[in-house]
Amino acid sequence: MTIEKLTEKAISLLKSLIETQSFSTEEDKTAALIEAWFIEFEIPFKRTKNNVWATNKHFDESKPTLLLNSHHDTVKPNSAYTNDPLKAFVEDGKLFGLGSNDAGGCLVSLIATFTNFYAQENLKYNLVIVASAEEENSGPNGLNSMLPIIPKIDVAIVGEPTLMNLAVAEKGLVVFDAVVKGTPSHAAHPNDNNSIYNTIEVLQWFKDFKFEKSSEALGDVKMTVTQINAGKQHNVVPAHVDLVVDVRVNDAYSNQEIATILQEQSPCTEIIPRSLRLNSSSISTDHDLVKAGIAMGRETYGSPTLSDQSVLSCQSLKLGPGDSTRSHSANEFIYLAEIEEGIQIYVELLNTVIVKKMSPRAQSRG
Repeated sequence: MTIEKLTEKAISLLKSLIETQSFSTEEDKTAALIEAWFIEFEIPFKRTKNNVWATNKHFDESKPTLLLNSHHDTVKPNSAYTNDPLKAFVEDGKLFGLGSNDAGGCLVSLIATFTNFYAQENLKYNLVIVASAEEENSGPNGLNSMLPIIPKIDVAIVGEPTLMNLAVAEKGLVVFDAVVKGTPSHAAHPNDNNSIYNTIEVLQWFKDFKFEKSSEALGDVKMTVTQINAGKQHNVVPAHVDLVVDVRVNDAYSNQEIATILQEQSPCTEIIPRSLRLNSSSISTDHDLVKAGIAMGRETYGSPTLSDQSVLSCQSLKLGPGDSTRSHSANEFIYLAEIEEGIQIYVELLNTVIVKKMSPRAQSRG
């Protein structure tokens, strides 16, 4: 099937995905739509919970394996929508609908690309595609749960909207629950150990603190206090103030190193990470995927947003059609031309990296 026909069918699949509710943990019906694609193209597949995956026809365990991954779950639509979020329609070259940009356009483009290469022989890499669930909520039954099940991965392309530029690094995430304590008391009595007043100094510390190591691709670690909660009655000084601290980690630190620094240096009574598993990720700029992308005129950058790259231990590249600034926005959309370009670039990139080229002598014999 031609790339043009695959693109047409990919856009049709995306319209169906948009019109099928698939909030995180509720992706069973969109998983069925993806299964239907593989059935139509006679590609054997497997489904684990709401993750659908397949390998190329001539999988060879002696070769390295390239993962193609994107997700089919969505966030819930925000209240600013004026369109029906579950209605797919095209206007002025834009395909509107919830999940169109994040990350439906990426997903169907990768599915079409995998289908294009599925039956080819003598590839340099095996291909595995995973249409994963629970990305938006970093849930336990998403890509992370598939890693012990699918073949061992050597490198990955994770489909997220990057305007088809090469996100060669991505910040990790650690969320901390912190506590500032004081002495509880009646508001009418003197109290030199008011937990709320104690928090002023703590907040200033978080505002001013700088992690020493910066990253060429990702810049500085970004730490932000995002939530604060204390007190239940107007006349009672609370015993403690609860803070939530969001830390976006560059590739100069491990998540454990960030936790150790904050636990040793922060002025909080206690500070505890919720999870250390969402690590920063990167790929060498000397990797063939990156070099091929640069040769095609694609720019490289470091991404501040989190994706399923965070659960991978191998090198990974974030690359996909659409614009990250549209993700989770009201009246979400993706340009049809972005999907068309995305599939063309994915195919050209893999043609360069995984397809064995015939020598001139072999070509002349052919």
